[in-house]
Amino acid sequence: MISVLNSTALCGIDGYIVDVEADISNGMPGFDIVGLPDAAVKESKERIRAAVKNSGLVFPAKHITVNLAPADIKKEGAHFDLPIALGILASSEQLDKKHLSDAVFIGELSLNGDLRRVSGVLPMVISAYQKGIRRVFLPKDNAKEAAVVSGMEVFGAECLKDILEHFLERKSIEPTVVDVRSMLGSSERSKYDFADVKGQVYVKRALEIAAAGGHNILMIGPPGSGKTMIAQRIPSILPELTFEESLEVTKIHSIAGTLTDSSPLVAERPFRHPHHTISSVGLSGGGTNPKPGEISLSHNGVLFMDELPEFRRDALEAMRQPLEDGEITISRAGGSATYPCSVMLVASMNPCPCGYYGDKNKECNCSQTQILKYMRKISGPLLDRIDMHIEVPSVDFEELEAKTRGESSASIKKRVDEARRIQTERYSGSSVYSNSRLTPELMQKYCALGQEAGALLKQAFESLGLSARAHNRILKVARTIADLSGSENIEMEHIAEAIQYRALDKKFFN
Repeated sequence: MISVLNSTALCGIDGYIVDVEADISNGMPGFDIVGLPDAAVKESKERIRAAVKNSGLVFPAKHITVNLAPADIKKEGAHFDLPIALGILASSEQLDKKHLSDAVFIGELSLNGDLRRVSGVLPMVISAYQKGIRRVFLPKDNAKEAAVVSGMEVFGAECLKDILEHFLERKSIEPTVVDVRSMLGSSERSKYDFADVKGQVYVKRALEIAAAGGHNILMIGPPGSGKTMIAQRIPSILPELTFEESLEVTKIHSIAGTLTDSSPLVAERPFRHPHHTISSVGLSGGGTNPKPGEISLSHNGVLFMDELPEFRRDALEAMRQPLEDGEITISRAGGSATYPCSVMLVASMNPCPCGYYGDKNKECNCSQTQILKYMRKISGPLLDRIDMHIEVPSVDFEELEAKTRGESSASIKKRVDEARRIQTERYSGSSVYSNSRLTPELMQKYCALGQEAGALLKQAFESLGLSARAHNRILKVARTIADLSGSENIEMEHIAEAIQYRALDKKFFN
Protein backbone atom coordinates (compact mmCIF):
# COMPACT_ATOMS: atom_id res chain seq x y z
CA MET A 1 0.00 0.00 0.00
CA ILE A 2 1.35 3.39 -1.01
CA SER A 3 1.02 6.68 0.85
CA VAL A 4 2.22 10.11 -0.27
CA LEU A 5 2.74 13.19 1.89
CA ASN A 6 4.56 16.52 1.67
CA SER A 7 7.81 17.63 3.19
CA THR A 8 10.31 20.29 2.18
CA ALA A 9 14.02 20.76 1.53
CA LEU A 10 16.38 23.70 1.07
CA CYS A 11 18.27 25.05 -1.92
CA GLY A 12 20.22 28.08 -0.76
CA ILE A 13 17.88 30.51 0.98
CA ASP A 14 14.76 29.04 -0.65
CA GLY A 15 12.83 25.85 -0.01
CA TYR A 16 11.06 23.42 -2.33
CA ILE A 17 8.45 20.70 -1.85
CA VAL A 18 9.56 17.09 -1.54
CA ASP A 19 7.03 14.28 -2.03
CA VAL A 20 7.63 11.49 0.49
CA GLU A 21 6.27 8.25 -0.97
CA ALA A 22 6.10 5.18 1.28
CA ASP A 23 5.29 1.70 -0.01
CA ILE A 24 4.90 -1.49 2.05
CA SER A 25 4.96 -4.84 0.24
CA ASN A 26 5.25 -8.52 1.09
CA GLY A 27 8.66 -10.12 1.00
CA MET A 28 11.82 -10.14 3.08
CA PRO A 29 11.68 -7.46 5.80
CA GLY A 30 13.76 -4.47 4.77
CA PHE A 31 13.84 -0.69 4.75
CA ASP A 32 15.15 1.23 1.74
CA ILE A 33 15.23 4.99 1.19
CA VAL A 34 15.81 6.19 -2.37
CA GLY A 35 15.83 9.59 -4.08
CA LEU A 36 19.43 10.71 -3.47
CA PRO A 37 19.38 10.78 0.36
CA ASP A 38 22.51 11.91 2.20
CA ALA A 39 24.01 10.15 5.23
CA ALA A 40 21.67 11.89 7.72
CA VAL A 41 18.61 10.73 5.76
CA LYS A 42 19.94 7.16 5.41
CA GLU A 43 20.58 6.97 9.15
CA SER A 44 16.96 7.92 9.80
CA LYS A 45 15.95 4.29 9.26
CA GLU A 46 17.11 3.23 12.72
CA ARG A 47 15.77 6.39 14.38
CA ILE A 48 12.35 5.89 12.80
CA ARG A 49 12.21 2.19 13.67
CA ALA A 50 12.99 2.88 17.35
CA ALA A 51 10.71 5.96 17.51
CA VAL A 52 7.69 4.06 16.15
CA LYS A 53 8.18 1.12 18.54
CA ASN A 54 8.83 3.34 21.57
CA SER A 55 5.68 5.34 20.78
CA GLY A 56 3.58 2.21 21.34
CA LEU A 57 3.00 1.63 17.61
CA VAL A 58 3.77 -1.29 15.32
CA PHE A 59 6.68 -1.11 12.91
CA PRO A 60 5.76 -3.32 9.90
CA ALA A 61 7.86 -6.47 9.50
CA LYS A 62 7.64 -6.19 5.70
CA HIS A 63 9.61 -4.65 2.87
CA ILE A 64 9.43 -0.85 3.11
CA THR A 65 10.48 1.45 0.29
CA VAL A 66 10.54 5.23 0.72
CA ASN A 67 11.11 7.54 -2.23
CA LEU A 68 11.97 11.23 -1.91
CA ALA A 69 10.90 13.03 -5.06
CA PRO A 70 12.19 14.77 -7.13
CA ALA A 71 14.73 11.97 -7.18
CA ASP A 72 17.43 13.87 -9.09
CA ILE A 73 18.12 16.41 -6.29
CA LYS A 74 20.18 15.38 -3.26
CA LYS A 75 18.19 15.43 0.01
CA GLU A 76 19.97 16.30 3.24
CA GLY A 77 19.05 16.72 6.88
CA ALA A 78 17.23 14.81 9.59
CA HIS A 79 13.97 16.72 9.15
CA PHE A 80 12.61 13.95 6.88
CA ASP A 81 12.23 11.62 9.92
CA LEU A 82 8.68 12.72 10.73
CA PRO A 83 7.18 12.52 7.20
CA ILE A 84 8.84 9.14 6.57
CA ALA A 85 7.51 7.75 9.87
CA LEU A 86 3.98 9.02 9.15
CA GLY A 87 4.14 7.63 5.62
CA ILE A 88 5.00 4.18 6.98
CA LEU A 89 2.19 4.36 9.55
CA ALA A 90 -0.29 5.41 6.82
CA SER A 91 0.84 2.62 4.48
CA SER A 92 0.44 0.08 7.30
CA GLU A 93 -3.09 1.43 7.95
CA GLN A 94 -2.33 2.69 11.46
CA LEU A 95 -3.17 6.19 10.23
CA ASP A 96 -5.77 7.40 7.73
CA LYS A 97 -4.10 8.83 4.62
CA LYS A 98 -6.73 11.57 4.29
CA HIS A 99 -5.05 13.47 7.15
CA LEU A 100 -1.78 13.75 5.25
CA SER A 101 -2.82 15.17 1.88
CA ASP A 102 -3.12 18.89 2.62
CA ALA A 103 -0.28 19.45 5.10
CA VAL A 104 3.51 19.57 5.19
CA PHE A 105 5.56 17.65 7.76
CA ILE A 106 8.99 18.56 9.13
CA GLY A 107 10.88 17.14 12.10
CA GLU A 108 13.70 15.02 13.48
CA LEU A 109 12.78 12.08 15.71
CA SER A 110 14.62 10.90 18.78
CA LEU A 111 14.69 7.19 19.67
CA ASN A 112 11.82 7.60 22.13
CA GLY A 113 9.62 9.38 19.58
CA ASP A 114 10.21 12.97 20.70
CA LEU A 115 10.47 15.67 18.03
CA ARG A 116 13.67 17.69 17.98
CA ARG A 117 14.25 21.19 16.67
CA VAL A 118 15.59 21.45 13.11
CA SER A 119 17.26 24.25 11.13
CA GLY A 120 15.85 26.06 8.11
CA VAL A 121 12.17 25.81 9.06
CA LEU A 122 11.21 29.35 8.01
CA PRO A 123 12.24 29.12 4.33
CA MET A 124 10.73 25.62 4.19
CA VAL A 125 7.36 26.83 5.49
CA ILE A 126 7.42 29.84 3.18
CA SER A 127 7.94 27.53 0.18
CA ALA A 128 5.04 25.34 1.31
CA TYR A 129 2.79 28.37 1.67
CA GLN A 130 3.72 29.55 -1.83
CA LYS A 131 2.66 26.13 -3.16
CA GLY A 132 -0.79 26.52 -1.62
CA ILE A 133 -0.29 24.38 1.49
CA ARG A 134 -1.83 25.93 4.58
CA ARG A 135 -1.02 23.45 7.40
CA VAL A 136 2.34 22.41 8.83
CA PHE A 137 3.23 19.88 11.54
CA LEU A 138 6.65 20.22 13.11
CA PRO A 139 8.55 20.18 16.45
CA LYS A 140 7.11 22.43 19.14
CA ASP A 141 10.45 24.23 19.45
CA ASN A 142 10.11 25.38 15.80
CA ALA A 143 6.44 26.40 16.04
CA LYS A 144 6.93 30.12 16.71
CA GLU A 145 9.48 30.37 13.92
CA ALA A 146 7.04 28.80 11.44
CA ALA A 147 4.13 30.94 12.72
CA VAL A 148 5.94 34.01 11.41
CA VAL A 149 4.42 33.06 8.03
CA SER A 150 1.03 34.76 8.00
CA GLY A 151 -1.83 32.51 6.84
CA MET A 152 -0.09 29.24 7.72
CA GLU A 153 -1.74 27.06 10.38
CA VAL A 154 1.14 25.79 12.52
CA PHE A 155 0.86 22.71 14.74
CA GLY A 156 3.83 22.24 17.07
CA ALA A 157 4.07 18.75 18.56
CA GLU A 158 6.33 17.40 21.27
CA CYS A 159 6.39 13.83 19.97
CA LEU A 160 5.22 11.50 17.21
CA LYS A 161 2.38 10.17 19.38
CA ASP A 162 0.94 13.70 19.80
CA ILE A 163 0.48 13.99 16.04
CA LEU A 164 -1.23 10.60 15.81
CA GLU A 165 -3.60 11.44 18.66
CA HIS A 166 -4.40 14.75 16.94
CA PHE A 167 -5.34 12.93 13.73
CA LEU A 168 -7.32 10.29 15.64
CA GLU A 169 -9.16 13.17 17.39
CA ARG A 170 -8.16 12.01 20.85
CA LYS A 171 -6.14 15.08 21.84
CA SER A 172 -5.97 18.13 19.60
CA ILE A 173 -2.85 20.21 19.09
CA GLU A 174 -3.62 23.91 19.34
CA PRO A 175 -2.27 26.03 16.45
CA THR A 176 0.60 28.35 17.34
CA VAL A 177 -0.01 32.06 16.76
CA VAL A 178 2.50 34.92 17.08
CA ASP A 179 2.11 38.67 16.63
CA VAL A 180 4.94 39.35 14.19
CA ARG A 181 4.50 43.11 13.99
CA SER A 182 4.69 43.52 17.76
CA MET A 183 7.81 41.35 17.88
CA LEU A 184 9.46 43.59 15.31
CA GLY A 185 8.40 46.83 16.96
CA SER A 186 9.42 45.78 20.46
CA SER A 187 13.08 45.13 19.62
CA GLU A 188 15.42 46.86 22.02
CA ARG A 189 17.92 49.32 20.65
CA SER A 190 21.63 48.78 21.20
CA LYS A 191 22.85 49.15 24.78
CA TYR A 192 25.75 51.18 23.41
CA ASP A 193 25.42 54.93 22.86
CA PHE A 194 27.59 57.37 20.93
CA ALA A 195 27.26 59.77 23.88
CA ASP A 196 29.82 57.56 25.68
CA VAL A 197 32.50 58.30 23.06
CA LYS A 198 34.87 61.04 24.18
CA GLY A 199 36.09 63.38 21.43
CA GLN A 200 36.43 61.86 17.93
CA VAL A 201 33.92 64.30 16.42
CA TYR A 202 35.36 63.78 12.92
CA VAL A 203 35.10 60.00 13.26
CA LYS A 204 31.49 60.13 14.48
CA ARG A 205 30.61 62.36 11.54
CA ALA A 206 32.11 59.82 9.13
CA LEU A 207 30.17 56.96 10.73
CA GLU A 208 26.96 58.97 10.52
CA ILE A 209 27.52 59.32 6.78
CA ALA A 210 28.35 55.62 6.46
CA ALA A 211 25.17 54.63 8.33
CA ALA A 212 23.02 57.05 6.31
CA GLY A 213 24.14 55.59 2.99
CA GLY A 214 25.06 52.03 3.98
CA HIS A 215 28.69 52.65 3.02
CA ASN A 216 31.64 50.40 3.87
CA ILE A 217 34.17 52.14 6.10
CA LEU A 218 37.75 51.48 7.26
CA MET A 219 39.12 53.02 10.47
CA ILE A 220 42.89 53.32 10.88
CA GLY A 221 44.40 54.36 14.19
CA PRO A 222 46.69 53.42 17.09
CA PRO A 223 45.68 50.96 19.84
CA GLY A 224 43.31 52.46 22.39
CA SER A 225 41.99 55.20 20.13
CA GLY A 226 38.45 53.82 20.41
CA LYS A 227 37.95 52.04 17.06
CA THR A 228 36.22 48.99 18.53
CA MET A 229 34.19 51.06 20.98
CA ILE A 230 32.93 53.27 18.16
CA ALA A 231 32.13 50.31 15.89
CA GLN A 232 30.01 48.66 18.60
CA ARG A 233 27.77 51.72 18.62
CA ILE A 234 26.95 51.71 14.90
CA PRO A 235 23.78 49.55 15.31
CA SER A 236 22.36 52.24 17.62
CA ILE A 237 22.12 54.74 14.72
CA LEU A 238 20.95 52.40 11.96
CA PRO A 239 17.29 52.47 10.83
CA GLU A 240 14.97 49.76 12.14
CA LEU A 241 14.48 46.69 10.01
CA THR A 242 11.38 46.62 7.86
CA PHE A 243 9.28 43.46 8.03
CA GLU A 244 10.51 42.36 4.60
CA GLU A 245 14.16 42.88 5.61
CA SER A 246 13.61 41.08 8.90
CA LEU A 247 12.04 38.09 7.14
CA GLU A 248 14.98 37.82 4.73
CA VAL A 249 17.52 38.00 7.57
CA THR A 250 15.55 35.47 9.62
CA LYS A 251 15.57 32.99 6.73
CA ILE A 252 19.36 33.05 6.66
CA HIS A 253 19.65 32.64 10.43
CA SER A 254 17.08 29.85 10.31
CA ILE A 255 19.24 27.94 7.83
CA ALA A 256 22.30 28.55 10.01
CA GLY A 257 20.40 27.27 13.07
CA THR A 258 20.96 30.38 15.20
CA LEU A 259 17.28 31.04 16.02
CA THR A 260 15.75 30.08 19.35
CA ASP A 261 12.18 29.52 20.50
CA SER A 262 12.32 32.79 22.45
CA SER A 263 13.55 34.77 19.41
CA PRO A 264 11.94 33.28 16.30
CA LEU A 265 12.32 36.52 14.33
CA VAL A 266 15.46 38.61 13.87
CA ALA A 267 14.10 41.99 14.95
CA GLU A 268 17.33 44.03 14.96
CA ARG A 269 19.96 44.59 12.30
CA PRO A 270 22.67 41.95 12.71
CA PHE A 271 26.05 42.97 14.08
CA ARG A 272 28.59 40.22 13.44
CA HIS A 273 32.12 40.42 14.84
CA PRO A 274 34.14 37.39 13.63
CA HIS A 275 37.60 36.71 15.04
CA HIS A 276 40.54 37.23 12.68
CA THR A 277 41.38 33.50 12.76
CA ILE A 278 38.19 32.69 10.82
CA SER A 279 38.59 30.64 7.65
CA SER A 280 37.42 31.73 4.21
CA VAL A 281 34.56 29.19 4.45
CA GLY A 282 33.51 30.57 7.84
CA LEU A 283 33.52 34.11 6.47
CA SER A 284 31.99 33.70 3.02
CA GLY A 285 30.13 30.41 3.52
CA GLY A 286 30.58 26.96 2.07
CA GLY A 287 31.23 23.43 3.26
CA THR A 288 30.32 20.11 1.68
CA ASN A 289 26.67 21.10 2.02
CA PRO A 290 26.86 24.90 1.42
CA LYS A 291 25.87 26.96 4.46
CA PRO A 292 25.85 30.75 4.94
CA GLY A 293 28.97 32.38 6.37
CA GLU A 294 29.45 35.49 8.49
CA ILE A 295 29.03 37.83 5.52
CA SER A 296 25.54 36.40 4.85
CA LEU A 297 24.62 36.28 8.54
CA SER A 298 25.36 40.04 8.53
CA HIS A 299 22.85 40.65 5.71
CA ASN A 300 21.00 43.97 6.16
CA GLY A 301 23.32 44.73 9.07
CA VAL A 302 26.96 45.28 10.01
CA LEU A 303 29.97 43.04 9.52
CA PHE A 304 32.72 44.34 11.82
CA MET A 305 36.22 43.09 11.09
CA ASP A 306 38.64 44.21 13.77
CA GLU A 307 42.39 44.09 13.01
CA LEU A 308 41.71 43.66 9.29
CA PRO A 309 45.32 42.84 8.20
CA GLU A 310 45.38 39.90 10.63
CA PHE A 311 42.63 38.07 8.71
CA ARG A 312 43.75 35.37 6.31
CA ARG A 313 44.47 36.69 2.84
CA ASP A 314 42.24 34.13 1.11
CA ALA A 315 39.36 35.00 3.47
CA LEU A 316 39.68 38.71 2.66
CA GLU A 317 39.93 38.19 -1.08
CA ALA A 318 36.85 35.95 -1.03
CA MET A 319 34.84 39.02 0.03
CA ARG A 320 35.56 41.07 -3.10
CA GLN A 321 32.66 39.88 -5.26
CA PRO A 322 30.07 39.62 -2.41
CA LEU A 323 30.76 43.21 -1.32
CA GLU A 324 30.21 44.39 -4.88
CA ASP A 325 27.16 42.30 -5.79
CA GLY A 326 25.37 41.97 -2.45
CA GLU A 327 25.09 38.20 -2.82
CA ILE A 328 27.39 35.19 -2.86
CA THR A 329 27.06 31.95 -4.81
CA ILE A 330 28.74 28.90 -3.30
CA SER A 331 29.31 26.07 -5.78
CA ARG A 332 30.23 22.55 -4.73
CA ALA A 333 30.13 19.14 -6.38
CA GLY A 334 26.84 18.43 -4.62
CA GLY A 335 25.20 21.63 -5.89
CA SER A 336 25.29 25.39 -5.50
CA ALA A 337 23.54 27.86 -3.23
CA THR A 338 23.12 31.63 -3.42
CA TYR A 339 22.83 33.71 -0.25
CA PRO A 340 22.21 37.47 -0.01
CA CYS A 341 24.91 39.52 1.74
CA SER A 342 24.04 43.19 1.45
CA VAL A 343 26.19 44.31 4.36
CA MET A 344 27.76 47.44 5.74
CA LEU A 345 31.41 46.46 6.21
CA VAL A 346 33.09 48.22 9.13
CA ALA A 347 36.79 47.41 9.43
CA SER A 348 39.53 48.67 11.71
CA MET A 349 43.28 48.32 11.71
CA ASN A 350 46.50 49.73 13.12
CA PRO A 351 48.69 51.82 10.80
CA CYS A 352 51.72 49.56 11.36
CA PRO A 353 52.76 46.39 13.25
CA CYS A 354 53.50 48.27 16.50
CA GLY A 355 50.41 50.43 15.97
CA TYR A 356 51.89 53.90 16.48
CA TYR A 357 52.88 55.09 13.03
CA GLY A 358 51.81 58.76 12.80
CA ASP A 359 50.71 58.89 16.46
CA LYS A 360 51.32 62.22 18.17
CA ASN A 361 51.90 60.71 21.62
CA LYS A 362 54.06 57.66 21.03
CA GLU A 363 56.92 57.01 18.63
CA CYS A 364 56.68 54.23 16.05
CA ASN A 365 59.57 51.74 16.10
CA CYS A 366 58.73 50.02 12.80
CA SER A 367 60.91 50.28 9.70
CA GLN A 368 59.46 51.62 6.47
CA THR A 369 59.67 48.13 5.00
CA GLN A 370 57.69 46.67 7.90
CA ILE A 371 55.03 49.37 7.54
CA LEU A 372 54.68 48.79 3.79
CA LYS A 373 54.51 45.02 4.24
CA TYR A 374 51.82 45.41 6.90
CA MET A 375 49.74 47.75 4.77
CA ARG A 376 50.01 45.53 1.71
CA LYS A 377 48.17 42.77 3.54
CA ILE A 378 45.10 44.69 2.36
CA SER A 379 44.96 44.36 -1.41
CA GLY A 380 44.13 47.29 -3.66
CA PRO A 381 41.00 45.66 -5.12
CA LEU A 382 39.57 45.05 -1.63
CA LEU A 383 40.47 48.56 -0.48
CA ASP A 384 38.74 49.96 -3.55
CA ARG A 385 35.49 48.36 -2.40
CA ILE A 386 35.59 50.21 0.92
CA ASP A 387 33.91 53.56 0.35
CA MET A 388 35.41 55.52 3.23
CA HIS A 389 38.83 55.43 4.89
CA ILE A 390 39.24 57.50 8.05
CA GLU A 391 42.04 58.09 10.52
CA VAL A 392 41.16 57.64 14.20
CA PRO A 393 43.68 59.62 16.31
CA SER A 394 44.43 58.89 19.96
CA VAL A 395 42.28 60.83 22.43
CA ASP A 396 43.77 63.65 24.52
CA PHE A 397 43.67 63.50 28.32
CA GLU A 398 41.52 66.61 28.49
CA GLU A 399 38.89 65.01 26.25
CA LEU A 400 38.85 61.83 28.33
CA GLU A 401 38.34 63.83 31.53
CA ALA A 402 35.64 66.07 30.08
CA LYS A 403 32.37 65.84 32.04
CA THR A 404 30.12 66.73 29.12
CA ARG A 405 28.69 63.82 27.14
CA GLY A 406 28.81 63.73 23.38
CA GLU A 407 25.83 63.72 21.02
CA SER A 408 23.55 60.77 21.70
CA SER A 409 22.82 57.95 19.29
CA ALA A 410 19.13 58.91 19.28
CA SER A 411 19.98 62.38 17.96
CA ILE A 412 22.29 61.03 15.25
CA LYS A 413 19.74 58.38 14.32
CA LYS A 414 17.11 61.00 13.52
CA ARG A 415 19.34 62.44 10.80
CA VAL A 416 20.21 58.98 9.52
CA ASP A 417 16.54 57.99 9.36
CA GLU A 418 15.68 61.15 7.43
CA ALA A 419 18.48 60.52 4.91
CA ARG A 420 17.32 56.92 4.45
CA ARG A 421 13.74 58.11 3.97
CA ILE A 422 14.90 60.43 1.18
CA GLN A 423 16.75 57.56 -0.49
CA THR A 424 13.79 55.19 -0.18
CA GLU A 425 11.49 57.69 -1.87
CA ARG A 426 14.04 58.58 -4.54
CA TYR A 427 14.72 54.97 -5.55
CA SER A 428 11.16 53.67 -5.16
CA GLY A 429 10.31 51.21 -7.87
CA SER A 430 13.89 49.94 -8.14
CA SER A 431 15.80 47.29 -6.20
CA VAL A 432 18.07 49.97 -4.68
CA TYR A 433 17.42 51.09 -1.10
CA SER A 434 20.57 53.06 -0.22
CA ASN A 435 23.19 55.17 -1.96
CA SER A 436 25.86 52.51 -1.50
CA ARG A 437 23.97 50.24 -3.95
CA LEU A 438 23.48 52.78 -6.73
CA THR A 439 23.67 51.35 -10.25
CA PRO A 440 25.51 53.22 -13.04
CA GLU A 441 22.18 54.32 -14.53
CA LEU A 442 20.94 55.76 -11.23
CA MET A 443 24.30 57.41 -10.59
CA GLN A 444 24.12 59.16 -13.92
CA LYS A 445 20.67 60.45 -13.00
CA TYR A 446 21.13 61.40 -9.33
CA CYS A 447 24.88 62.08 -8.97
CA ALA A 448 25.34 64.71 -11.69
CA LEU A 449 27.87 67.39 -10.76
CA GLY A 450 28.11 71.10 -11.48
CA GLN A 451 31.17 72.60 -13.14
CA GLU A 452 33.03 73.51 -9.93
CA ALA A 453 32.28 70.23 -8.17
CA GLY A 454 33.29 68.28 -11.27
CA ALA A 455 36.58 70.17 -11.53
CA LEU A 456 37.36 69.45 -7.88
CA LEU A 457 36.67 65.75 -8.33
CA LYS A 458 38.87 65.64 -11.44
CA GLN A 459 41.74 67.26 -9.56
CA ALA A 460 41.43 64.76 -6.70
CA PHE A 461 41.18 61.85 -9.13
CA GLU A 462 44.45 62.80 -10.80
CA SER A 463 46.42 63.83 -7.70
CA LEU A 464 45.42 60.82 -5.57
CA GLY A 465 45.70 58.33 -8.42
CA LEU A 466 42.20 56.98 -7.82
CA SER A 467 40.62 54.10 -9.72
CA ALA A 468 37.29 54.27 -11.56
CA ARG A 469 35.69 52.36 -8.69
CA ALA A 470 37.05 54.86 -6.15
CA HIS A 471 35.67 57.69 -8.32
CA ASN A 472 32.21 56.12 -8.15
CA ARG A 473 32.50 55.56 -4.39
CA ILE A 474 33.26 59.24 -3.85
CA LEU A 475 30.16 60.18 -5.83
CA LYS A 476 28.00 57.82 -3.77
CA VAL A 477 29.34 59.18 -0.49
CA ALA A 478 28.83 62.76 -1.74
CA ARG A 479 25.22 61.85 -2.58
CA THR A 480 24.73 60.70 1.02
CA ILE A 481 26.32 63.87 2.43
CA ALA A 482 23.95 65.92 0.27
CA ASP A 483 21.00 63.90 1.59
CA LEU A 484 22.06 64.53 5.19
CA SER A 485 22.17 68.25 4.48
CA GLY A 486 18.79 68.14 2.71
CA SER A 487 20.26 69.19 -0.63
CA GLU A 488 18.73 67.92 -3.86
CA ASN A 489 21.98 68.42 -5.79
CA ILE A 490 25.56 67.45 -4.97
CA GLU A 491 27.40 70.68 -4.28
CA MET A 492 31.11 71.46 -4.15
CA GLU A 493 31.30 71.17 -0.35
CA HIS A 494 29.74 67.70 -0.49
CA ILE A 495 32.36 66.50 -2.98
CA ALA A 496 35.12 68.11 -0.91
CA GLU A 497 34.05 66.24 2.23
CA ALA A 498 33.67 62.96 0.35
CA ILE A 499 37.22 63.29 -1.03
CA GLN A 500 38.56 63.63 2.51
CA TYR A 501 37.41 60.10 3.20
CA ARG A 502 39.69 58.77 0.43
CA ALA A 503 42.81 60.73 1.39
CA LEU A 504 44.28 57.72 3.21
CA ASP A 505 44.67 55.99 -0.16
CA LYS A 506 47.75 58.11 -0.71
CA LYS A 507 48.95 58.53 2.89
CA PHE A 508 48.99 54.86 3.89
CA PHE A 509 48.68 52.71 0.80
CA ASN A 510 50.89 54.37 -1.84
